[in-house]
Amino acid sequence: MTIAASREGARALVAGHLVAFPTETVFGLGADAGNPAAVERIFSAKGRPSNHPLIVHVSTADRLDALTRDLPPFALTLARAFWPGPMTLIAHRSAAVPDQVTGGQDTVGVRVPNHPVALELLAAAERLGVLGVAAPSANRFGRVSPTTAAAVRAELGDVLAASDVILDGEPSAVGIESTIIDCTGSAPAILRPGAVTAAMIEQVTGMPVTAPQTAIRVSGSLASHYAPRAAVVLDVDAQPGDGLIALADRPTPPGVVRLAAPTTDEQYAHELYGALRAADERGLTRVVALLPQGQGIAEAIRDRLQRSAHPDRAHP
Repeated sequence: MTIAASREGARALVAGHLVAFPTETVFGLGADAGNPAAVERIFSAKGRPSNHPLIVHVSTADRLDALTRDLPPFALTLARAFWPGPMTLIAHRSAAVPDQVTGGQDTVGVRVPNHPVALELLAAAERLGVLGVAAPSANRFGRVSPTTAAAVRAELGDVLAASDVILDGEPSAVGIESTIIDCTGSAPAILRPGAVTAAMIEQVTGMPVTAPQTAIRVSGSLASHYAPRAAVVLDVDAQPGDGLIALADRPTPPGVVRLAAPTTDEQYAHELYGALRAADERGLTRVVALLPQGQGIAEAIRDRLQRSAHPDRAHP
C-alpha cells in the first residue's frame, strides 16, 4: 500500500464515500465522522442497528481536543502509553461529533490505530478537513470481523458502491478488536477486553481498573457477535467432521479438521477470525474451540468466542 493510495482513500472520505482500511486489530469500514449522511451509509452497508455506536479513528492523540470534553488526566496517561495501539478511550463527546456516530449517547470512542496504512489515511484525511474516521469492523453486523482485505471483499463486495474504496495491507497483526476503556468516571473501567489488559492499564496509571459504573453502549457488546455461519461450541470433545481451534498442545482427534493450532495466546488471537472464516469456506457446520486460560489477552479471546457461541443466532 502506497501513500498515494491512502491519499485516494482520503479524497473518497471527503466526497462522502466509504473506505475500508487495515488496522492492527481488524479491518475497519470508515466514513468522515463529521458527515452524518456518510456515517449512515456504514449502518446500511453492515446492517448495523443505528443505536450501536462507532469508534472514531484519528492520527494522533492531539485530535482528542476536537472530539471530547472533560477528559480526565488518566485518559491522557493511557493515550501517551498505548497510542498508536489497540485501545479505544470512551469520553464525553464534543459538540462536533454527530449523534449518528455515538448512537445518540453523550459519549464517543476514540482510537489511534497502529498501522502505517491507517495512519497515512487518517493524516491525509485530516489535512483535507475530515474530523476523524468513524469505523466499525468491515463486515456484516454480528459476523466475524475481517483481518484481510480479501475478507472485506468477501463480506461487503456486493454492497459497497463503485465509488467506495478498499485499501489493502498486511493481515491485522493483533487479530481481535481494541480494548475499550471507559474514561467518564473517576477511574478506568474496561468495557471490552483486548490486547491492552487490566494489568497494563493499572501499571501505567497507578489506578485500579474498576467495574463499569454506567451502561454505555459500545461496539461488540451484544451477547451474540463475531459469529460464523457454522455453529461454535466451547470446551467439548470435537467429533469427526468438526473444525477445531485450540492451542498446539491439544491433539487433533481423528476425522477432525484442524483450523488453528497456535502456540501462544497472542497467536491464538491473531489466527482466531481467520480460522472461523475458514470453517465457513470449508462448509463445516460446527466448530469446537478450546478456550485459553489465564489473564491478559486470553480474557479477550474468551470474550469473543463466548459471544460467537451464543445461542442467539439472529444477527448472523
